[in-house]
Amino acid sequence: MPGRMEGRVAFVTGAARGQGRSHALRLAEEGASIIAVDILENYDSFDYQLATDDDLASTVAQVEALGRPIIARKADVRDLAALTAVVDEGVKEFGHLDVVCANAGIVTIQAWHDVAPQVWTDTIDTILTGTWNTMVATVPHLIDNGGGSIIATGSTAAIKGFPYGAPYVAAKHGVVGIARGMAIELAPHSIRVNTIHPTGVDTNMAPYAFEGVARMEEKGHLTPEARQAMEASLGNLLPVELVDARDISNTVLYLASDESRYVTGLELKIDAGSTL
Repeated sequence: MPGRMEGRVAFVTGAARGQGRSHALRLAEEGASIIAVDILENYDSFDYQLATDDDLASTVAQVEALGRPIIARKADVRDLAALTAVVDEGVKEFGHLDVVCANAGIVTIQAWHDVAPQVWTDTIDTILTGTWNTMVATVPHLIDNGGGSIIATGSTAAIKGFPYGAPYVAAKHGVVGIARGMAIELAPHSIRVNTIHPTGVDTNMAPYAFEGVARMEEKGHLTPEARQAMEASLGNLLPVELVDARDISNTVLYLASDESRYVTGLELKIDAGSTL
């Protein structure tokens, strides 16, 4: 039986690991051909390891093991020319583009007065400008295709307050703004634009977030009372601390498929009740 994405082509940013890899695999499982990018470099302003060449190679191997083709390249979402070149290459190879997953992101956990200017800039440029660049690079192909689906990765931090992550919260709120505007602007072209809003996800970023909390405690920025308030604001109602990346990918699949053909401008939460 044909999969729900049979004959379709999906572009995924931040695809070397984490949610990006999971999205690429889930769409490939349902028949999609994949165009994938990741930065494959660390940021000087961030003290955790980003994806590597080996990570992206593993994504390629796993997609190919599903019998689906993939074009995977090193590209920084902050670089519009680089993104456009990869998208153009993929469309030339596969013939068209149907789905866009603007997923790439970074996160920092620190008190507002510890946020260095470069941390602010890198976070906004990656999450917010990176989402915009992804749309700019892909929308002409979606128009040529007669329509398609754009899925931008938000966060519960795009819906409510989120302590000790001001650059991340600002960027994710901005992603929702871009998506709302583009959903209206692109509707005449049968292009749907939606955002997804996960709670904490069990990826490589999760340990870094926990380490960030520990560092703030060591510096005395997070008193026991402040930590209790933070946990209350971030906790899930359902009895789970972190959800699986595949839980988010199943939502991506829904928004990419014809099952959501009249769904646009939606902010879809996979948050275990954390925003209630």
